[in-house]
Amino acid sequence: MAWRLAMAMDPPITFISWNGKHAPRPQPPTLLQTAMEERLSFDDPLGHRVSAILTVPDNGTDRIAVLCHGFLSSKTSSTNNALTRSLVDHGVGTFRFDFFGQGESDGPFEQITTTLGVEQAQAAIDLMKEKGYRRIGLMGSSFGGLVATLTASQRTDLTCLALKCPVVDFAEELRLGFGPDEMAHWKATDTIPNIMGDPERIRLRYSFYEDAMRQIAYDPARTITAPTVIVQGDKDEHVPLHQSQQLYAALRVKKHLEMLPGADHQFTKGEDFKRMTTVIADWLIQHLTV
Repeated sequence: MAWRLAMAMDPPITFISWNGKHAPRPQPPTLLQTAMEERLSFDDPLGHRVSAILTVPDNGTDRIAVLCHGFLSSKTSSTNNALTRSLVDHGVGTFRFDFFGQGESDGPFEQITTTLGVEQAQAAIDLMKEKGYRRIGLMGSSFGGLVATLTASQRTDLTCLALKCPVVDFAEELRLGFGPDEMAHWKATDTIPNIMGDPERIRLRYSFYEDAMRQIAYDPARTITAPTVIVQGDKDEHVPLHQSQQLYAALRVKKHLEMLPGADHQFTKGEDFKRMTTVIADWLIQHLTV
């Protein structure tokens, strides 16, 4: 279903419910751009239904950014929504989708792997090419950053790549975060602690960790051909800083690493969130609109 939405660049995002769905509330216009938004789905290579939102300027565009959300998040994350507003205002569309078992996509979540995430990102990009988009950027947050890095390493048709606090070695992050006893508990029960703070454990098969051991992105990053920006806070409590630093060193393309002083993994402070989204949006706009 398609519907029109007013998008402005500067005001903070608030949310309304539209037929049970969440969407940015139209703000008082400054640099106002009207957009067409369409909810759709596509199939990944294994036949799973992937839920998505395509948002483009009302006057059309052949430039698009595919946005990959983080772990236990969704296509309508605050980062994805903010980037959509900024990009559409500059004539760039966005394609946001839910990874397997998250948001409105097929699941269950406990069966997700990084490998499957990459297959879904590849399918999303292929769909955008089929729809006629000529310049395609890819952006990923955290887990989505790992997926985006691996995906970009397998393609030569991306115009640019943007990574927000990307996981590069998820297996290492999990070992550091959980410790030996919790890793053993995970292997025995196929459950992990709820990283959002809820006492109830989350079902996630230990095969996720085994797959992550095979999907470390440092070496694949050497084959990336798209100009790449990395943004991370130097107080990130989840993704070790050395992962972004080593990823940056591995890249053989035009690149930029922005380390935000005092910013955490979620960019909780308003000024940190604004700086992060501005750096990423500017990179995508710079490369997609030339």
